[in-house]
Amino acid sequence: MEVILKQDIKNLGEKDDVVNVKPGYGRNYLIPKGFASMATGSARKVLAENLKQAAFKQEKIRKDADAIAARLEGVTLTIGAKAGESGKIFGAINTIQISDALKKQGFEVDRRKITFDSEPKFVGDYTANLNLHKEVKVKVPFTVVAE
Repeated sequence: MEVILKQDIKNLGEKDDVVNVKPGYGRNYLIPKGFASMATGSARKVLAENLKQAAFKQEKIRKDADAIAARLEGVTLTIGAKAGESGKIFGAINTIQISDALKKQGFEVDRRKITFDSEPKFVGDYTANLNLHKEVKVKVPFTVVAE
C-alpha cells in the first residue's frame, strides 16, 4: 500500500514522501491519525504541483536573502552599553540590540536569526552571525563601546 506522508515519521520517511507500507499500518494508524493519505493518481498530481510551487517560493526567498547578504557586506555596527572601569559591561548585548541597530541602517533581520560566536561581555569587537536562509549565512562585525 502506498501512502503520501503529511509529516516526518522516524524510520519511515519525510514529509511529502511516497512510501510503501503494510496495509494494516497505513489503514489503521497512519491515515486515521492524519500522518498520511492514500497515494492515488490525483493525490500524486496535487503533491507534484505543491512541491513545484514550494520550490518556486523557496527560490524567491533565497534570492531575497542573497540580495540582503550582498548589501550587508562591509557593514559594521556600534552598540553602546554601560560598562565598568575594567571594560566589563553591565548586563549583556543581545540579539534584540543587534536587530535594532541593523534596522536603523535599513536592514530588516529577525532577532531569532542572529547568533554570536562568543557572548559579548566586555567592551570590544565581536561578530554576529545572521542566518538569512538555510543556504545564506552572513557574518557582521560589531563593536561594543562604553556609554
